[in-house]
Amino acid sequence: SKAIFAAKQGEEDKVFSGLAKLLEEDPSISVEKNTETSETLVSAQGDLHLDVVKNKLSSKFGASAELQDPRVPYRETIKKTVKAQGRHKKQSGGHGQFGDVWIEFSPIGDTNIDFEFEDAVVGGVVPRNFIPSVEKGLRENIKKGVLAGYPMVGLHAKLYDGSYHAVDSSEMAFKTAARISYKKGCMEAGPVLLEPIMHVDVFVPDEYMGDIMGDMNKRRGRIMGMNQVDGLQKLEAEAPLAEMFKYATDLRSMTEARGSFAMKFERYEEVPANVAQKVIENAAKEEEDED
Repeated sequence: SKAIFAAKQGEEDKVFSGLAKLLEEDPSISVEKNTETSETLVSAQGDLHLDVVKNKLSSKFGASAELQDPRVPYRETIKKTVKAQGRHKKQSGGHGQFGDVWIEFSPIGDTNIDFEFEDAVVGGVVPRNFIPSVEKGLRENIKKGVLAGYPMVGLHAKLYDGSYHAVDSSEMAFKTAARISYKKGCMEAGPVLLEPIMHVDVFVPDEYMGDIMGDMNKRRGRIMGMNQVDGLQKLEAEAPLAEMFKYATDLRSMTEARGSFAMKFERYEEVPANVAQKVIENAAKEEEDED
């Protein structure tokens, strides 16, 4: 699978309508929109087949497309508990804006849960009608993590203190205060990047087993077990999705096209620091390019 883009801005319709026609001609191609990364992924039998798709788009429909490795749907989470104030105060003739919150951010310990909000306000320091705005402000902002802009997961937020102004406080001001607290708090709470880990079953003739195991280790993979299935060796492993995009092509060349594999999502795991650094730098560079 590769992510497909129009090579020139404004030619998206041309590329995607051409792709739709190619799908009718060749049922072994499939196209899907990844809702999380907003990329359109085109899947085919291999690199050569993908090149054929790209060339046909150009020769038949005059649509020049680019193919890239798909983006990895990373996540972010925190490792420490911190308390952070978010204070938003703006005076601009007449009514001002005022919202002030103290929120404790802590790891839930389960990254399958995105977010939990706890209202621990006593004595009306944050009026009841503004508490949903604080939760809403946090929910909107956890879609972008503090390290590289990937969704934040496993985050518990406890609103326990704050203050308000009888005239200037508003839902908007408290939403903004929540955002300030979130960014400040999570940066101090030991934020880390998480990556999808895939369960991989590889089936190969015996004589290729050494190469396959060596290659899996290079991909930061962990070998979980081996057994014999229908005269082939079955290798079970876990490996990061980021290292598996070219696996079909590599497996074919390592086994003279006699190997096959199946892969499914297993769980999220913390990215090693040296790899995380690169991901964070790339995200910063992409944001600069967009600006």
